[in-house]
Amino acid sequence: MIAIVADIHGNLPALRAVIARADGKGCTEIICLGDVTGYYAQPGECIEALRSRGARAILGNHDRYLTSGTSCPRSKTVSGLIDYQRSMVTPDQLAWLKALPQTLRENGRWFVHGGWNDPIDEYLYAISASRLPGDQGAFFSAHTHVQTLARFSKKTYCNPGSVGQPRDGDPRAAFAIVGGDEILLERVEYDIDETAYAMDAAGFPRRLYECLYSGAQIGGRIDKVTIETNE
Repeated sequence: MIAIVADIHGNLPALRAVIARADGKGCTEIICLGDVTGYYAQPGECIEALRSRGARAILGNHDRYLTSGTSCPRSKTVSGLIDYQRSMVTPDQLAWLKALPQTLRENGRWFVHGGWNDPIDEYLYAISASRLPGDQGAFFSAHTHVQTLARFSKKTYCNPGSVGQPRDGDPRAAFAIVGGDEILLERVEYDIDETAYAMDAAGFPRRLYECLYSGAQIGGRIDKVTIETNE
């Protein structure tokens, strides 16, 4: 079985809890749908946790900001956090991120971070069969931080949710497990205080991590994804 993880965002306690749960469920492989970095204080440790497990990964938008030296066009806060993280990752870790592909396709499954029009930075807040390319298959994306599973006649869509910053009102770390044609959504509690302490130690204000306690965006917004089935 394969654990599908995404949007870890430097939240090491959440990633450790997810890996432990995946191990307990019998997963032998990990695929990460991007954004290992961004937001929280332990990006290098998260990279090493994935590398030590032989995880495969694709590039997320935060990973691209960090590796390309660019800023987030939507948020000065995100850009400031990325600037901090550039000082925290090693050259070897940065090289690992830079080498990540933008998409992964295998065994009838297609993995991206964003969407199929823009694999890095497309937000899919509405899902329908027509938004998924091709005639059939299983499609996986991340980026919205909202755990979603939708089954259409010949296509299946899954967003495993966010490991490190859920935004669907559930503060538990989210991921998915794939075994054959079966996809299961999983949640696991983790020590949010430990993530908060790491942010405090790095000098960041509470407003950047208090959202973790409610499963929301920074600022408190709860997001959702609409599944359109009238096709």
